[in-house]
Amino acid sequence: MTSEVDALEARRVAEESREKEWHGQSFMRDVFLGNFRIDLLERLSLDAPDRPEFWEFYRKLGDFLRDNVDSAEIDATGEYPPEVIRGLAELGAFGMKIPKEYGGLGLTHPEYVRTMELVGSYDGNVIALLSAHQAIGVPQPVKLFGTEAQKKRFLPRCAKGAISAFALTEPAVGSDPARLATTAELSEDGEHYVLNGQKLWCTNGTLAELIVVMARNPATKRINCFVIEMDWPGVTVDHRCHFMGLRALANGVVSFDNVKVPKENRIGKDGDGLKIALVTLNTGRLSLPAATSGSAKRFVEVVRKWSNARIQWGVPVGQHEAVALKNAYILSSAFAMESIAYVVGELADLKGVDIRLEAAAAKEWNTVRNWKLSDETLQVRGGRGYETERSLTARGEPGIGIERIMRDNRINLIFEGSSEIMHLFIAREAVDTHLQVAGKLVDPDATIGQRLGALPKIIAFYSWWYPTRWLRWSLWPSFSRYGKLAKHLRYAARASARLARNTFHGMARFGPGLERRQGFLFRVVDIGLEIFALAATVRHAHKLQQEGFEDAASAVDLADFFARQARRNIDVLFRQLWRNDDAHAARVAKDLLAGKHTWLERGIDPLPFSTEDLRPKTMDEILSERQKGKQESETPEERPAVRIA
Repeated sequence: MTSEVDALEARRVAEESREKEWHGQSFMRDVFLGNFRIDLLERLSLDAPDRPEFWEFYRKLGDFLRDNVDSAEIDATGEYPPEVIRGLAELGAFGMKIPKEYGGLGLTHPEYVRTMELVGSYDGNVIALLSAHQAIGVPQPVKLFGTEAQKKRFLPRCAKGAISAFALTEPAVGSDPARLATTAELSEDGEHYVLNGQKLWCTNGTLAELIVVMARNPATKRINCFVIEMDWPGVTVDHRCHFMGLRALANGVVSFDNVKVPKENRIGKDGDGLKIALVTLNTGRLSLPAATSGSAKRFVEVVRKWSNARIQWGVPVGQHEAVALKNAYILSSAFAMESIAYVVGELADLKGVDIRLEAAAAKEWNTVRNWKLSDETLQVRGGRGYETERSLTARGEPGIGIERIMRDNRINLIFEGSSEIMHLFIAREAVDTHLQVAGKLVDPDATIGQRLGALPKIIAFYSWWYPTRWLRWSLWPSFSRYGKLAKHLRYAARASARLARNTFHGMARFGPGLERRQGFLFRVVDIGLEIFALAATVRHAHKLQQEGFEDAASAVDLADFFARQARRNIDVLFRQLWRNDDAHAARVAKDLLAGKHTWLERGIDPLPFSTEDLRPKTMDEILSERQKGKQESETPEERPAVRIA
């Protein structure tokens, strides 16, 4: 019973915190409704930024990265060299998204995307440092939700290089805001909040001067957002975390022990904390699509040069079909990733557009595809891909760190919302219109009376909507202006209508159980992602062709090849919507948790940890241990304000 209550509360909090209104048009939202609106993407210029001031910064940043960033050294030492951080600050790289009036560079989103693409081609650690600071750290929520006084107070500091971090996750709380346990209680005099709790995986946390913290008001149960100074009494960095990749990542566990937080450090209204976090992540997600595009372009360069240089059985390995197929996949995927990053970058600056779905889709599709490209590039390089760049250099070969890049890239499927959370987020927004119309039919809490009462509205909407998902195109050759690529857009338009019908069929078939059919929902999302990738890539190639780009024919060829792959993926996903082994897999997995398959673990020594040992500690347990430790070893006067263990 308790788990059911917890699930209901989690759903309620998540639903209350999401943006209820759509603030403009959305290409992806229309795709899920069966409306293929390529005209929304045709509003985008997709031209390279033309500000000389931007290109001067871009050139200087590229020179700095080439001359000062030694990725192998950063990976080996696990530290950011002070001169790298100082140099980035002097260039203004910590103020890229901060408006000029507050001391920043004031880059547009298309400019920011190209900058992060450049950095992504060099080093994952530097990307993480810059992205966490300005995409989800203090600058973004203050810029979006802060008062003028807060902007004047914090943004100039951040622009000059005062590193910031973001703190939402807790040891026992990941993507479930209903269980957020860090508290910020208003003092009796109403002048400040008292912050207590612990945050996990705070990227930049061990370097930060400022940190954004989400905490619950225990009196109102509402979640608030605060800017915290890391040198305040009671703020402690308990531990620096170390990872498979991104070895220099300044990520840590941060504790708050009766920290006094002035009221003026709260961002937004009371209870706006989770909404601020989610909205901040929407635009914050533009960093990873751009960075992974840069990484993919590096893979293209590597396989091109290596596939020509390595001779096997008398010919370059790139001429063998097994390698050629991989290279074509890498090349066309890189063009698609660039297309997606550029499209979303422009959408972010376009008025009358809501990019919550596009930003999530770009983050999800690009990071997943880039992980696959990491694997394929390593395979093309063979043993040299698995060998470290320092080892390669030591024995006289060029040091190309594919294994390092692969380790660094893996976290992108978890950063800023794991792939699973991205799918759930997109799925919820994708069915928003359906829930507004027929939500009572799939609401597990709705009564029979409420469901019957919703029927007139449901009948009125779907009696028009459903037939038109079958009759939304004619025999006239639409999209003919796209030439050889038109057939792919016609396919995408049909797929969009088919996707809308299947989503409706899923709601009708599964009813209130739809939210538990994550296999079905994830495939619905994946089809939408593939349609988006196809449309963005075709639109990008066509725009290059329109502009008379000297290599436009090459771009169109890549778009054509990529679209063919995307169409095959979509066809497979449609088949798997209704013909799959999801129910069987769920039963097998349930048996696993029940211990019915422990016989398979015979022949190995068991881990010295039980299920109970692996359970993350609750905030009450953490605070209790902290209090016990204070009583045994320290007095409040002896405790340092900040301690890095």
